[in-house]
Amino acid sequence: MKEIFLKHKTVIFRSLGALMLVVGFVSYFWTTPKEVLTQNEVAAANVARMEARVAKSQGRESKKPQSSSADILKHLKDTQEAQTKYLTIMAMILGIGFLAYSFIGKNR
Repeated sequence: MKEIFLKHKTVIFRSLGALMLVVGFVSYFWTTPKEVLTQNEVAAANVARMEARVAKSQGRESKKPQSSSADILKHLKDTQEAQTKYLTIMAMILGIGFLAYSFIGKNR
């Protein structure tokens, strides 16, 4: 196994480098914010708008405090976005590293 790795080291590193760059770019473009809202977000906005209209028509304009579950979900979403961003950066750095190492000449 070691002999196979040593014999095909440049091909393996170039393949890994290209694969890691592809993974980095795909994850970057997959996770970029989209301009279009999902149906759930549109429905939630419509429900909130209707609740506000009903509360306004009844004369009670009291603001409800934001629930703790909303804070937890917002924190979770922010954490997931940060993790995806760091994963993308690490995949691209590893891909560039593998490609650069495969092109370095051997010192014999």
